[in-house]
Parts: sequence; C-alpha cells; structure tokens
Amino acid sequence: MMDFKNLLFCFLLIQIINFLGTWKLYAKAGFKPWQSIVPIYNAIILMKIIRRPTWWIIFLFIPTINLIMLIVIWIQILNVFGKKSNKDYLLVILSLGLYIFYINYHSKTKYQSQESKPLSNNYIETLSSLIFAIIAATIVHNYIIQPFIIPTGSLEKSLLIGDFLFVSKFHYGARVPMTAISFPMVHDTIPILKIRSYLNKPQLPYLRIPGFQKIKRNDIVVFNWPADTVRTFFVKEKGVKKPIDKKSNYVKRCVGIPGDTLEIIDGFIYTDGNKNILPNRAKVQYNFKAYSNQGVSSRKLLKIGINDFYRKYKIQNINQKAIKKILPYIIGTSGNTIENFIVITKKNGLPIKLINSLGIKVSELLEVEKNLTMTIKQSIRLKKENWIDSVIMNIDKSKTPNTSLFPNKIPYNWNQDNFGPIIIPKKNQIINLNKQNLPLYKKLIVDYEKNELKTDANNIYLNGDKVKEYKFKQDYYWMMGDNRHQSEDSRFWGFVPYNHIVGKPVFIWFSIEGINDGIKNWKIRWNRVFTKVSGSGKRVSYFPYFISLIIIWQAIIFLKKYFKKKND
Repeated sequence: MMDFKNLLFCFLLIQIINFLGTWKLYAKAGFKPWQSIVPIYNAIILMKIIRRPTWWIIFLFIPTINLIMLIVIWIQILNVFGKKSNKDYLLVILSLGLYIFYINYHSKTKYQSQESKPLSNNYIETLSSLIFAIIAATIVHNYIIQPFIIPTGSLEKSLLIGDFLFVSKFHYGARVPMTAISFPMVHDTIPILKIRSYLNKPQLPYLRIPGFQKIKRNDIVVFNWPADTVRTFFVKEKGVKKPIDKKSNYVKRCVGIPGDTLEIIDGFIYTDGNKNILPNRAKVQYNFKAYSNQGVSSRKLLKIGINDFYRKYKIQNINQKAIKKILPYIIGTSGNTIENFIVITKKNGLPIKLINSLGIKVSELLEVEKNLTMTIKQSIRLKKENWIDSVIMNIDKSKTPNTSLFPNKIPYNWNQDNFGPIIIPKKNQIINLNKQNLPLYKKLIVDYEKNELKTDANNIYLNGDKVKEYKFKQDYYWMMGDNRHQSEDSRFWGFVPYNHIVGKPVFIWFSIEGINDGIKNWKIRWNRVFTKVSGSGKRVSYFPYFISLIIIWQAIIFLKKYFKKKND
C-alpha cells in the first residue's frame, strides 16, 4: 500500500505532467503559463478555460470517480480548442490523455472563446449525460448504498439464498476505495468479459469516512473475506493475492466484538462467560439426527416446515435417457446396476410428472435415521411428533490436534462446536505474547498490521526488538454464519480486521427462491420483498405500501393533466 511519501511523489509527478502538457493551452486561453503548475489552483483555472463549474474539482479527489472525471475534462479541453471529431475523442482516451500534449505543442491550436455549438446528432450531450450518470451511480455504490445478493446458505434461515440486499456503507462509515484504478460499479471481475476489473497498483492509504454507528454484537455485517485468494467464485484456478477492497464480499453475523473473550461450548457461543442472546429474527440452525423405526418421512418433515435435508430414491429400471432428464434434480448417486440404482436429491425430490413421462419405477427410501439441518425450536417441535422416536443434536466433542480450524496449527484441538476461549483484539489493547498464543495473533501482527516478526527457541522479536506483549493498531471482529454446521467463517480463518468492513445490510428489496436452480424454477418470496434485515418481531413487507404510493402518485399526475387540459 502506498505510504504518504509515495502518495506525495505521485501527486507532484501528476502536477509536472499536467504542466508539461497544458502550459501553452493556458497561455492561448489568456492565462499565465505558471498557473498550470500550481496544485489545485491550476484545476480552478482549468475549469474556467473549459467553462465548467469550479465544484467539478471535488470529483478529481474522489478515488475511482476521478478516473471517469478525467475523461470528461479531456473531452472538454478538446472541445474548447476546436478538436471535436470522434477520432480526437478516441485518441485522447486510448492515449490516456497524452493526446493533450499534441494539441498543446501544435502551432495551429486555437482557443475558441465562444461557447461551441452542439453537434447535430447530440453525440456530446449523450456521452456527457451517460458519464455523469455513471459518476452519480458510482458515488452511491462506493459511499452510500451497494446492492448485494446472498449466494450461499451460511446465514439460513436469517437471510436466505436469493435475497437481494441493500447494504449501507454509511452506517459504519464508508471506506474510501484503496484500489486507485478499477472499473466502476463492479467488484473484482468485469461481467461477461470475466477479466479482472482493477489494477493492483497504485494502492491508496486506508481511509474511512466517520460513520454514525459502531458494529454491535450480533449485527449482520458485509466484509471482505480476509482469507480470499480467488479471482472468481466457483472457478478452479491458481490463487491470487488481491487488494483489501477487491477481496470477495462475505456476509456473516458478528458474534464477537473488540475486547470480547469468546468461547463456543457444545455449539453455543459464550461471550465473557455469558451465553450469547441472539435477536428474535436470528434463526440459528444446527445439524441433527432424527430416528424413527417406521422411517423418517420427507413428506411429513416438509409439512411441519423442516426443509433442509436430502432424499433418496431407488430407481428399478433406469436408462440413459432417464438419467439425462433427471440429472438437473440429483446431487449424487449410489449403485451401478439397473436393479440397484439410487439417486440423492434435495428437499423437492423428483418431479412426479417427469417420472410418469419417463416410465421409470421410482420409490423413495424411508431411512430409519436421517440427517436434518434445523433450528432448536424446530427440533423441539419434531420431538413432539408421534412418528419420531428421538432427535439428537450433532455435537462434535472430539479433541484431536488439527490444522483445519483456526489458528490452523497443532496442538490446537478445537472444532466447530467446541472452540476457544479466544480474546478478540481491540484497538490499543495490549495482549501478552508467548509461544503458546502467538499462532492466534501472528497473522494480525504480520499481515494486517505490517510488522516483521521472528522467533527463536525462547523469544519473540518484533521489528528486531525482543517483546513479551503487543499493542494492536485496529479493532477486530469474529464473524459466524447462522447455519452453524454449513458455514465457513471465523472458526476456519480467524479474525476480521476493521479495515475489511464493507457495510451493514439494511433492506431486502427482492427475494427469489431457487435462484441457483435455473430461471424456470424461480419463485418470488413476496413476504420478504421490501422488508428490513434487522428489527424485532415478525418480518413485515412494505411492498404493498410502496405499490399504493406509486398508484396514488400516478393518479395525482393524471388528475393534474386532466384538469389542466380541461381548463385550457
């Protein structure tokens, strides 16, 4: 990341380049050549030359926006110096503005003192309107509200796969983009083209606009995944290191805030020794096993609202044609003969109409024990069913040294259900360091806070000095999914630094069930459209009120036009 000295050097270099490329243009427009080298003042004069408002300068100091604004200014410079062809516009963009040097030193270049007439095809007006629309949208995207889609089930059933969210950037304070050169309004990949949307360098210093709210325990938060080394999800490729603001966006619940001592005991979270009390809209799910001598019925499970499980079907007369037709509905198979072919599906199973059309004999296997994912409340409800013998929560009590969970070092023997205790560092908090707890904080000290750390048989050295404690430079958080046994979260990759925080999900504006199953299987969840993410009590949709306002608004417009026409 660029430090202050490098940033100052780049700023001065830009001023020199600007002077060399525009000083004659300043003179031809009636100003002094030296005015083109004075920082900020040269921009004020330039706005006068191109006859544009002074406040445009503000856009030149907003990362990402300034790159778009440069194109606008280059085109305006061309216009006032008589270069108005499509060829000129293309040359200035492809040369990254260096075409301005050519018109600066060309002897025939003349300043047009009168406002140039617009082209008959309104090309310039259309281009300017489009660019300013992109600028406005980028400002909203970077600093106010960003749209976001829930792609995985780690927060089921609190947030669902296919929920379309608005994420507030200003609640926790909007983070100024650190990647100086990137494609506007996309994250790390340009859609369709499937190429990287940014340049790794230069990187600007971390800066966050002050927010009006701190992250509270149990808030749902969007953040950049600290462990991210992938360029695009679901694509197998060599890992890449990405800038902080271009790491993949994750959404989890913040169950540990700076200064907390967190521990997970038998699947439940404890903070400073007290069991974590979740908001009533939080629907935390765990893995269970249900047992029934008569078989655990999928139909009965769905009837009482339990829908996160797999189904098994035995097909007696399978054929190649049938396999191709049912392939979109199955997630696994077992058996390899016509007489013994079993398919595994999600909760919806195999469509009856399809089965009948294929003429195959299908029967669902009633399992004596069945793995289910559900809430504690659902498990209590299930236990009361007379066709269920018992329901047992799957709790991992094994204590085996492993590297699969944070801090990914032996001899730590934590698992998903029994983890910690662990102290979550707070800015300016001093924590004693030793060989035992160093694996917990090494990544923070070295990677996030940019220190040099070495050890020998008995001692820890920080930036060359022997130390026994460390003072943290920023806050850290512990993020976990509500779908506790199907969530890759802080239990696997550790703390989330404050500079990785993106924003707070505030509103669900749309929701599609089956969004990953093809458009023909989409179903709109109307009860979730236009609902708040947080809050207490039953989720309420404001969509009917929104539609009512639209109807009233249109009715008022119609009546105004009607009475105006009648009076005329």
